[in-house]
Amino acid sequence: MKTLYVRIVLTFALIALISGVIAFLFSNLYYQIKLKDYNEEKILEVAQEISFLYEHSDDNMPVDEYLNRIANMNFQLYLVNQDMEGFRFGDEFRSYALDGAIIQSVLNGETYHGISEFQSSLFVTGFFKDDIKNSIGIPIKVDGKIQALFVRPNVEKQFGEMRIVFSILLGLTFLISLALIAIFAGFLVRPIKKLTKATKRIAGGHYDIQLDRNRRDEIGDLARDFERMAISLKKLDDMRQEFVSNVSHEIQSPLTSIRGFTKAIRTKSVSAEQADQYLEIIEKESGRLSSLSKQLLMLSSLDKEAKVLHKESFRLDEQIREIVLLTEWEWNTKNLKLELDLPEIVVKADRQLLQQVWTNLLINSIKFTAEAGTIFISAAIDDQILVTFRDTGTGIPEEELPYIFDRFYMADKSRNRAQAGSGLGLSVVKKIIDLHEGEIEVTSKLEEGTEFITRLPWRE
Repeated sequence: MKTLYVRIVLTFALIALISGVIAFLFSNLYYQIKLKDYNEEKILEVAQEISFLYEHSDDNMPVDEYLNRIANMNFQLYLVNQDMEGFRFGDEFRSYALDGAIIQSVLNGETYHGISEFQSSLFVTGFFKDDIKNSIGIPIKVDGKIQALFVRPNVEKQFGEMRIVFSILLGLTFLISLALIAIFAGFLVRPIKKLTKATKRIAGGHYDIQLDRNRRDEIGDLARDFERMAISLKKLDDMRQEFVSNVSHEIQSPLTSIRGFTKAIRTKSVSAEQADQYLEIIEKESGRLSSLSKQLLMLSSLDKEAKVLHKESFRLDEQIREIVLLTEWEWNTKNLKLELDLPEIVVKADRQLLQQVWTNLLINSIKFTAEAGTIFISAAIDDQILVTFRDTGTGIPEEELPYIFDRFYMADKSRNRAQAGSGLGLSVVKKIIDLHEGEIEVTSKLEEGTEFITRLPWRE
């Protein structure tokens, strides 16, 4: 399996190679469009000068000697007489295939523009192609007769060293580019390797990771987001451990009481009156266990969103009154006064889940309202449906208000254990309201009371 480092190096190497090929193609295209005619003009001037100097020379130098001297100045020459006999001077052309009509036209005094007319492939620059077709043909008078002289520079000799230099330059550029790519790819991959190691640490339960958060690029953004994720995961893990600890404590405490009182009753070491008291305590503790189990199951279902909302239209005011009647024994026992302001309101929501919300809020108020206190319940419609539960109970310290919807938060804090119940009721309330896209807020003052206001979307 190729690592990210190898992939990056190979990708950049391929990019460099493709860039070189494309650059060569464009250079060739530039030569064909811009430089070919200019190159031909220069060679034509040279060829005309060769012809002029020979024809106006006073020393009657033989043409062979003259052309050999010209060839020694790094030119390739080919002379064709009237009998179509050809003679080369200097290095050979790679190909001497040339249409006889072209040679005849030069013998007739015309100029052959072979460089501008020469067609080369995309991958072969015409400037370097030493083909007789890729030359300039001019008439030259030798011994009073017109002959055809074909001229082109010997590129190999004129620019051979430069070609080697350019080849070395291109080769070294490519190799150095590969080396630099390999080095800088390491710098690029290094923070990703750190993130990989950090991922393994987090998977192993270690959330204390240190990453380079000072980078001002996407890697820096990723590192900062990664650290925030690690902090969130640590918080979730701490919450999970605390949750398990609280659940264990909430289960163990009533079980200890049940086991102790059951043992006392079985040994018959207590009176009948004490046995009745112990049985009453056992019944209450069993009820706490049952309530805890139900709340945990409901929270688990809501967390997984396994329980799909079954919305239906029903009378909200009638539902709250039913809950008041169902809890009549509890609030009557404490001689509490309930004041209701519940106009007729039709809501579209999950009937069963909302019933759990109102039940939890009312039982909460009953628990923490002293005898002869008052609980006020109202409902109204504005842009939303507002349901208010207000009591004259013990209240909640202001510093604890932001945490009362956390699971088990208040179990052993501001409220004594006898009253606290499972500590999950308000968590269930918050979760159900959130699922209904609503809001719940709380205000409270110690020894004055607490008010819960629930807001639900209103749909006709």
